[in-house]
Amino acid sequence: MTQFNNQLTPRLAQILANDQQTLLCGGLKGIEKESLRIANDGLISQAPHPLALGSALTHPTITTDYSEALIELITPPFADIQDTLTTLHQVHQYVYEHLDHEMLLNASMPCGIDGDESIPIAEYGSSNIGRMKHVYRHGLWHRYGRTMQAIAGIHFNYSVPESLLLELHRQERSQLSVEAFTSEAYFGLIRNFQRLGWLILYLFGASPAICKNFFKSRPELMRQFEEFDNGTLYHPYATSLRMSDIGYKSKNQADLKIDYNSLSGYVKSLGDAIATPYPDYEKIGIAVAGEYRQLNSNVLQIENEFYSTIRPKQIINSGEKPTLALSRRGVRYIEMRSLDLDLFNPIGIDIGKARFIEALLLTCLLKDSPSNSDQDHQINNANQLAVANEGRKPGLQLQRADQTIGLQDWAMEILESMRPVCNILDNEAVHKPYSAALEQQITLVNNPQLTASARILEGMTQTGQPFSRFALSKSKEHEQYFKHNQLDKILSDQFDEIAKASLIKQHDIESKPQIPFDDFLAQYFAQH
Repeated sequence: MTQFNNQLTPRLAQILANDQQTLLCGGLKGIEKESLRIANDGLISQAPHPLALGSALTHPTITTDYSEALIELITPPFADIQDTLTTLHQVHQYVYEHLDHEMLLNASMPCGIDGDESIPIAEYGSSNIGRMKHVYRHGLWHRYGRTMQAIAGIHFNYSVPESLLLELHRQERSQLSVEAFTSEAYFGLIRNFQRLGWLILYLFGASPAICKNFFKSRPELMRQFEEFDNGTLYHPYATSLRMSDIGYKSKNQADLKIDYNSLSGYVKSLGDAIATPYPDYEKIGIAVAGEYRQLNSNVLQIENEFYSTIRPKQIINSGEKPTLALSRRGVRYIEMRSLDLDLFNPIGIDIGKARFIEALLLTCLLKDSPSNSDQDHQINNANQLAVANEGRKPGLQLQRADQTIGLQDWAMEILESMRPVCNILDNEAVHKPYSAALEQQITLVNNPQLTASARILEGMTQTGQPFSRFALSKSKEHEQYFKHNQLDKILSDQFDEIAKASLIKQHDIESKPQIPFDDFLAQYFAQH
């Protein structure tokens, strides 16, 4: 197992020796942020996705995730993370212009829900592609319940600078094509992130407590928790219950062995899961009395159903399977998915956190990254669950290869190993923003009570509020912030035009002749 320390890695040492360190700067960063729309009564909105925001099927920036009420805001990728966050802020301003007596819940764990039936499944119109998206969500309901799908998070998309990958390809005298080398480098980054991704949960986890209503469809799970008050369950040292086994993790997927040691292995193992029948899902049925319940009865309906903390991604063409896009064109970027919404920030993420994540991902790229065994996979999962459930517990021990190590010791080792990368990304800026972001996280390792998860529990204790009321009151503060910081009219008009164009695009798709839905699905899954 690779150990992270402050020694320069061979890759980074060679880059510095060649005076090529600026190649690390300027990787593209994009953000996807989910939030539940909450009505004035404090309950999840039953209203459709606002028409004024455009089409959830075709809008490039404002769409929905699982539920009609689970809005998803997507930025384009930018080289400067400040541009990414500025865009995310502007999209929030625009959305708030068009919410009718609603606000966005800025917490990852849902509040204001009352069982599965209270969560409306997202609609995408009458086209085959729109129906497929809706039926896929029906399948998730039957397999896992709707409540789990109402959890919200932030996805951080990052593409390594192409010039850096070209230089690494040259300096390592790789016999692979540039595309194959690039994919191999990304999978090395992914494996390293899987080894230490628990650090994101410790530093930025913001879901230490859950409303009891979350368990209405799965009451047996409540026994795992302590009671904070009549409405709230929690673990006293939890960081991110969203990332625990009552959140996105599911027993249905626990036995899946997805191969991250190569692109071909990843595509094959994911493809096998999509093609392998699963008896419990066969009992649900596919089309029953003319109504589709799921896309198929296999282990996974499609690639997106497999939940992982980090994914290799390629831009897909319309109707193209994601694994096929990866096979044809290699890895284009990675999607880091383990970030909770920051309840204390109006847009759910701040620039220091974003800079830290960029530096961590680059550090993962530049370190050696041995192949993962099944045992490594189990250790990585166990570490993640331990930190999700009790990451702030004094003296918490994690597993690293065949040894145990204290969370704080390992965390400090990782953070120290990031210093050279942060120094380079500072790029002679006077305020050293990346190094400053690193120092912020060192403070959180030394002072667990300063983490967002600890601050949420402290805030609930001080105000005497259950989690739902505390989360709603913070979200109300953010709503007021956006009402007092409205979008510039020129930008607002531009967003209006994008919304109108998206509605026209959906209409154009739906006005074209559609083949029978059965045939559409058969053609989709037959792609190779």
